[in-house]
Amino acid sequence: MILPFWAGLGCPGPGGNHADDGAAGDGGADQDAGLIVECGTDSAEGLMACVQQARWEADLQFVAAVRNPGSAHWQAVQDRCADELTTLGFTVEHHDYGTGINVVGVLAGASTPAERVLISAHYDHIDGCPGADDNASGVAGALEAARVLAAASFDRTLVVACWDEEERGLIGSAAYAERTLADAGHIEANFVLEMIGVKRNEPNTQTLPSGFELLFWDEVEELAENGNRGDFLALVYDSDRSQIPVDDLVALGVLVGLRVVPLGLDDSLKLSSFTSDLRRSDHAPFWELDLPGIMLSDTSEFRYPQYHCFNGDDVPGNLNPEFATQVVQITVGAAARSLGVR
Repeated sequence: MILPFWAGLGCPGPGGNHADDGAAGDGGADQDAGLIVECGTDSAEGLMACVQQARWEADLQFVAAVRNPGSAHWQAVQDRCADELTTLGFTVEHHDYGTGINVVGVLAGASTPAERVLISAHYDHIDGCPGADDNASGVAGALEAARVLAAASFDRTLVVACWDEEERGLIGSAAYAERTLADAGHIEANFVLEMIGVKRNEPNTQTLPSGFELLFWDEVEELAENGNRGDFLALVYDSDRSQIPVDDLVALGVLVGLRVVPLGLDDSLKLSSFTSDLRRSDHAPFWELDLPGIMLSDTSEFRYPQYHCFNGDDVPGNLNPEFATQVVQITVGAAARSLGVR
């Protein structure tokens, strides 16, 4: 996730020590995480049950090392995205837009292939920081979602993308969004996984952007009633274009025991300067072109002191794999519904 506009101005991040809650809990089951159905490919719920925590953790461990654009590990992560998607049967493009390279995998839909559903995460990070939560967690989530969804058949086309140069100003996703608009491409739903690994159960571990209560009074009240715990997934979305998949994410969250807080902005607010803290990831370039976009996030530095290695290293041991697995599960389920699982 790119820095907020106030980064570097001495503004304090959220306090507290993450180590006692963000690490992996008791291990748990790899697949069910509360679902009562078995793994299968003919329903959203069945596909959700196919998500495996161990595979997410393996990708997280691989990706979480310094990988600023042009570095050896940046190339290795780019290759892993391409190789995994190719192995799964996606048609893979190295989208070279001039200053960086997006990896874009496409599985054509059976009946309405011109209609696309995107799942994505950025694979770059800043120099000198391992970037486990930001955004190895999201890349691992996108790859695990790709593995599960590749086994099913859908009406619409599935696109799984690893974006480049997010940290330099959302450059890779902007290049793809602009190309999509130029080609008159139709995006039915767009799930952007941006930092999905941190959960904190202690009271007062969740902070909020200044003025947040003016837009989301009810949500702020709900968080306060829960002791301002950082134990939920935030959905930042454009309510005029993404309400249906967001409703699916919220409903599926109930099935797996994941607290989900939807934060919708209509067309009058989504590009406002007042809401800039909600446009710090790869959903924003799509919003700017009136294309749909949903950011799924653990809220970054508003919960996680180690964001961008400001207060210690952003490493896998800080993350909660069970929480991340639940996020991947509901992403798979909501994407399957948007795709039209057959």
